Amino acid sequence: MSDENIKNDSLSEVVEHEESFAALLEKSSNLSVRLEPGQRVMSKVISISGDTVYVDLGGKSEGMIDLSEFVDKTGTLHVKEGDEIEAFFLSVQDSMRKLTTLTRGYSSVQLKAIRDARETGLAINGEVKREVKGGFEISLGGVRCFCPLSQIDLKGGREGGIYLGQTFPFKVLEYEDDGRNIIVSRRILLEEEKQARIDKLKETVAVGMEVTAKISSVQKFGAFIDLGGIDGLIPASEISWVRTENPADVLSVGQEVTAKIISLDWNKSRLTMSIKAMKPDPWANITEKYHVDSRINGTIVRLTHFGAFVRLEPGIDGLIHISNLGAGRRINHPREVVEVGQWVEAYVLSVDPENRKISLSMQPKIKPEKIVFPSAGELIEGIVEKIMPFGIFLKMDNGLTGLIPNSEMETPRGTDPSKMFSVGTSIQAVVIEVDTEKEKVRLSRKRVKEKEEEEEFNHYKNMVKKEEKSSRSLRSLGEILKAKMEEKKLTG
Repeated sequence: MSDENIKNDSLSEVVEHEESFAALLEKSSNLSVRLEPGQRVMSKVISISGDTVYVDLGGKSEGMIDLSEFVDKTGTLHVKEGDEIEAFFLSVQDSMRKLTTLTRGYSSVQLKAIRDARETGLAINGEVKREVKGGFEISLGGVRCFCPLSQIDLKGGREGGIYLGQTFPFKVLEYEDDGRNIIVSRRILLEEEKQARIDKLKETVAVGMEVTAKISSVQKFGAFIDLGGIDGLIPASEISWVRTENPADVLSVGQEVTAKIISLDWNKSRLTMSIKAMKPDPWANITEKYHVDSRINGTIVRLTHFGAFVRLEPGIDGLIHISNLGAGRRINHPREVVEVGQWVEAYVLSVDPENRKISLSMQPKIKPEKIVFPSAGELIEGIVEKIMPFGIFLKMDNGLTGLIPNSEMETPRGTDPSKMFSVGTSIQAVVIEVDTEKEKVRLSRKRVKEKEEEEEFNHYKNMVKKEEKSSRSLRSLGEILKAKMEEKKLTG
């Protein structure tokens, strides 16, 4: 072999060596990218083996992360091959780069899930750890978050202690400072669920529909039933045809009832229900049961200043007005004559189905043919039976009721009669008009004084006439005596 050939072979080897060295140098430069402790890097999971997750850091460079960082409390693994994850460089251990997804004790995978939930509006489960000032500490996969008191439920967390240790879905409201400040809400989700149930109810319920549900709350004004999205109110007046003073005496929480929907207000999410509407209306054929002037029996169930209510049957109460209790004598309160629980006999004066009223009396009604109507101009005395804006009704001794219009009250214009008189007061009036067919009597207070003055004047005239008559009588006697005396002188 010539020297030239040897030279060329040697040169070729050198070139190949230089090329191989350059390639190795390039690869080496890729592998020797210097990472500082705490530096953030993006990596891809290439395998999972034992307690370690291996990630690709680019080229042939690999890193390892403890598998425990991807396992939650339930033992569920939250990572798989091919996942892109964010990690932080720690150090080199046994020629292998050690990384972690934890920052300030939180996994970047967990923080990313919370951040994603904030961006997408999805709910994420969290455990209520403890009650703190103004709200609750919530753990979302180990990440501490804050839920304001007003956001823990629809009622504003008034019973905060019942939530401790429980797990609920939460909505992430705020995610700031790389996870240092995370605020969540359970209330938003509850409102969304409630609205969804309401929307569903709108499609299924209507006025007149009968619904069976359980009592969820009992109040003084009525009871609420849970319709699975909205509460239905049963007012106290709709619980029974019998007057209900305290709903708690009739209904209890958890009791299942059937009620009818009588009104709907979707704007206020309000349904009004009625239990009594499920039963026949006792007033439906009231005129067939109770006739005017008929005698009935019942129990006194309530006393008021204006009269006594008598229970005739469940749902039917009649009123004995105070003016019909005293048998003609004046009383100040019904308790002077009757008491609650007393069994009484009464007479029907009137039946008003439209206004659901029955008027009663302890005495039978005076028959029309026995009524003695007063005469116009007569001065009478009666008991105030009712005070209305237009005047006062006066109960007279003959059983009739007369009206004193405001114009005949002898009071300044605009005076409120109710502030001057009260039911049961005895006052005088003068009869100014009588309608025997309609049994109506019109009375006047201001003519009482005129009547008194007229009577005084008449009395005075009568006195004068008597005096004049007496004087004439005396003069006549004197004249007779004088004539006798003169006659005696002549005959003597």
